[in-house]
Amino acid sequence: MSKLISIVLSGIILIQSFHVIAEDILQLDELLEHAQFHKQEYGDNFFVFLSKHYGELKSDHSENHKEEQGEHEQLPFQYQGHCTLIIAFLQDNSPNNFTNIEFLKSPETNFHYFNLYASLHEEALLQPPRQA
Repeated sequence: MSKLISIVLSGIILIQSFHVIAEDILQLDELLEHAQFHKQEYGDNFFVFLSKHYGELKSDHSENHKEEQGEHEQLPFQYQGHCTLIIAFLQDNSPNNFTNIEFLKSPETNFHYFNLYASLHEEALLQPPRQA
């Protein structure tokens, strides 16, 4: 059972690393329907269809077929994710004018030690052999 859970979680992490979300999986039927439409209307195979909607021919296809724009927006994997991270390291070369901190040493201590260990046995559990 634990192997099954680890395989499922690994699969979920793998799918998320490709930025595939549940909405994209639900829209795969629309992708297949639109690919079938392209096959019937233009005679495109699936790889040409992918190139027209996700590859090199995307800009030409979107300019020439603006009537299909509504259908193109319903296709999966149409978002562009981005992440911006800005790291700045600033070095301050101005002189430091820190005042010295005085530490006061108190002669009084506030520490008390109590031996809270209690043995249930009077003698140790294992005794070494004694000479006769």
